[in-house]
Amino acid sequence: MNDEEPVLLHTEGHILHITLNRPRALNALTHTMVRGIDEALTVAADDDAVTAVVIAGAGGRGLCAGGDIRSIYEDARAGRRASVDFWRDEYRLNARIARFPKPYVALMDGIVMGGGVGVSAHGDVRVVTERSRVAMPETGIGFVPDVGGTYLLAAAPGELGTHLALTGRAVGAADALLCGLADHFVPSGRLADLTSALAAAGAPDEVTATVRRHATDAPDGELAGHREWIDACYAADTVEEIIDRLVDSGVPAAKETAAELLTASPTALKVTLAAVRRTKRLGSLEAALDQEFRVSCHAFAGHDLVEGVRARIIDKDRAPRWSPAEPGDVTAADVARHFEPLGDEELGLAPA
Repeated sequence: MNDEEPVLLHTEGHILHITLNRPRALNALTHTMVRGIDEALTVAADDDAVTAVVIAGAGGRGLCAGGDIRSIYEDARAGRRASVDFWRDEYRLNARIARFPKPYVALMDGIVMGGGVGVSAHGDVRVVTERSRVAMPETGIGFVPDVGGTYLLAAAPGELGTHLALTGRAVGAADALLCGLADHFVPSGRLADLTSALAAAGAPDEVTATVRRHATDAPDGELAGHREWIDACYAADTVEEIIDRLVDSGVPAAKETAAELLTASPTALKVTLAAVRRTKRLGSLEAALDQEFRVSCHAFAGHDLVEGVRARIIDKDRAPRWSPAEPGDVTAADVARHFEPLGDEELGLAPA
């Protein structure tokens, strides 16, 4: 194991440990990392000596802050297509994780955003801590939740998933559990003990039992107390109506949310709402990933993704110039264009 490698692999007992190892970049995913994880899972699936996989992040600040957004910006500016190839392999990895035949344990400690959700929340044993901050923050950079994020959020209770998809807000442990993004709460101080105990686990059912023995109740979250206005406001059919309901609700937190939504990309908001609603009817993660791939490719060719990354990551002026600039200026045709088939470039995970 070379500590300079972006993905570290080591085995303890019958457990394969995968460690994302770009701590200075909050373990943001590169194409090399995606391929490395996929290859490790391919080998582990057929290795009788491996009974489970544990994925974690190096550096103590988070599992993974997402994809390498700067490289996507540079790729789009240069008119290249490397980002499309990255998404193709990344989304296939997300599907592989969901269907992995052995327990896949994700230690979602610290920051877990975007692509970090993709390599963790599709696993079958997902652990959060008091330091966890889980989010799909794409609308703030002119993008749309991907890596199976629309599938996960569409399955959240009531309209909580719609709320998180549109706002991109990060949630803590209790709210991640409430929304179905995680399964167990383990205090960060117990993660080392949990990891050691997992090494002694033999059969797959012992892995889950071991996690449960180390788990406890999470500190109270926030979303449960806001369900009334969230469910009422986000049940609206359009982004404009959602914002109007938030403003008119009389709830200060709802009004603050409306102001927040008005700073995001109008196109991304409308496409995200459509994507989450469509995903509820698709029926499988693979179909959702196919849809997300179409949306990502069309967004990559648009204006707002490059502009959003410029404003937040490159120039850091926090003053994106969205086009169109207002939700009312984004037409139904603009939204529908993001879902158009890609012909020979389709991801093709779901059966035809």
